[in-house]
Amino acid sequence: MRAPTSPRSPRRQGTRITTGLTAAGVLLAVAACGGDDSSGGDEGNGEPASPITMWTPHVTPERLAGQEAVAAAFTEETGIEVEVVPLAGADQNQSLVTGAASGDVPDVILHAPDQTAAWNEQGLLDTEVPAQVMENLGAETFSEQALDLVTVGGALAAVPSDGWGHLVVYRQDLLDDAGLDTPETVQDLAEIAAELSSGSMSGMALGTQPGNPFTTESLEAILQPTGCDLITDGEVTVDSPECAEGLRVFRELADSSAGGQFDVESARAAYLAGNAAMLLFSSHIIDELAGLDPNNPLTCAECADDPMFLAENSGFVTVLNAAETGGRQYGATLNYGVPVGANADEARQYIEYVLGDGYVDTLATATEGRVPLRGGTAENPTEFIDAWGELPFGPDPENDASISEIYGEEVVQALQDGANAISRWGFGTDDATVAGAVFSQHVLAQNIEPLYRGTDPAEVAAQLAAEVSTVQQEIGG
Repeated sequence: MRAPTSPRSPRRQGTRITTGLTAAGVLLAVAACGGDDSSGGDEGNGEPASPITMWTPHVTPERLAGQEAVAAAFTEETGIEVEVVPLAGADQNQSLVTGAASGDVPDVILHAPDQTAAWNEQGLLDTEVPAQVMENLGAETFSEQALDLVTVGGALAAVPSDGWGHLVVYRQDLLDDAGLDTPETVQDLAEIAAELSSGSMSGMALGTQPGNPFTTESLEAILQPTGCDLITDGEVTVDSPECAEGLRVFRELADSSAGGQFDVESARAAYLAGNAAMLLFSSHIIDELAGLDPNNPLTCAECADDPMFLAENSGFVTVLNAAETGGRQYGATLNYGVPVGANADEARQYIEYVLGDGYVDTLATATEGRVPLRGGTAENPTEFIDAWGELPFGPDPENDASISEIYGEEVVQALQDGANAISRWGFGTDDATVAGAVFSQHVLAQNIEPLYRGTDPAEVAAQLAAEVSTVQQEIGG
C-alpha cells in the first residue's frame, strides 16, 4: 500500500498534553496500592467508592502525565480517585506476586499477554471483571485475535486496550523503477530483496544479529505467515516443513543486507538513510519516516531538500500472507487485568471509562504505538479508529500533524488491520508459558547462526526444536 502524498497545508491544532510529574510524586505513586476505602465516590448503595491503583508500563514523564490526566477526568466524572503507578513489565511480575502474598494488590494492571497467562496460571487474576466489561461494552467491538491472546482455559482473563504490529515498509519509487509489484507474502519479500540489493543498498533491513531481541521478533514475524508454529497442544512443532520454509526465506532476507547483520537501531538507520529498499519494523516507524522524531533523524540524500521524501515514497504491508493464513502478524498488545482481591467494581468502571469516554485521550499518550484494539462502539463501529487517525503523533509535543493528514485514511485503516491481525506463538493457549519463556530467552535467535553459514533450513529447524524442547522440560510445560 502506497502512502498518499502528504498535504502541505497548515495543520490543525493538536491536543498534546505536556504536564510533568515531580520525582516525589512518582515515588509516592509507586508506594500506593489499592484497597484503601478512606475516600472516593459513591458506589450507589450508600457506601463510599474505594480509590484504586493502576499500574502502567508507560513510564516516561510525558506518557505518565497523559495517563494521569485521563485518570483525573475519570475521578471528576465518578468520584473514584486513581493512583497511576509507573511500573515496567518485569517489575510488575515480582511486585504482583509479593503483593498477592501480603494481600496488598493494585486494582488494574496494564500488561502484556504473556503476563496474563502467567498470572492466570498462578490464580492471581479476577476473570469475572473482564466478562462483565465484555457484557457492557460488547465483545464484538474488540479485535477477535486480541481477545484470543488473553483468553486462557476458555475464559477471558484481561481486556485488550491497544497494540502495535510489525509492518513492512518498502520504497515504492524503487519498486516502480524496477517494475516490481507490491509485496504480499514473505516469498515476495525475498524476491524483491534479492532484486533490489546492490552496492550499498540492502534489499531488506530486519533483525538478524544472533541472540538479539530484534532478531527474536523478526524470526517470529517472518515464520508465522508461512504457517509455522512454535508449539501446538504441547508438541514442539518448529521443525515442521512450514518452519523450514520460513527459515529459508529468512536466510534470503538476511543475505540481502549490504551492511552486515542488523539490530533494531542499525535496521532503522539504514532505511532512514535511504540504504535499504525495505524495512521490517513496528508502527513506531511512521513518525520517523515523516521527520517527526529528532532522536532518529532522516539522513537520506533526498531528505535534506525534501523532509517528506521517505513518507511520500514509502508504502506499507501490515498483514503478510493474508490469503494463506487469514492474517498472522507479529506484534504486541496491552491489556487491562484486575488482580484477585482488588476493588473489582471500581476497577471495572475505570476500565470501561478508558475504553470508552477516555479511550481516545488514552491512545493519544503514544499515538503511533497505541493502535486501538476496540475500533468503535456497537452504534459507531469505527468511532475510535477514526479519532485515532486524527491524533497528533510522534515525540515532539509541538507537532500537531495527524497520521491521516500525512499518510491518508487508507494507511490508518491498514495499521488497524495489522493490529487486529496480531498473533503470537502459543499465547491464548496452554502453551503460553513455554512460548513466553522461549521468546524471553531468545532461544531461536541464540541458535540461528548455523542458518547463515549455509546449514540446511530443515536441519536448523530440527536443532531449534531440540532447544525449545529443552526449555519445555525445564519449566515442566
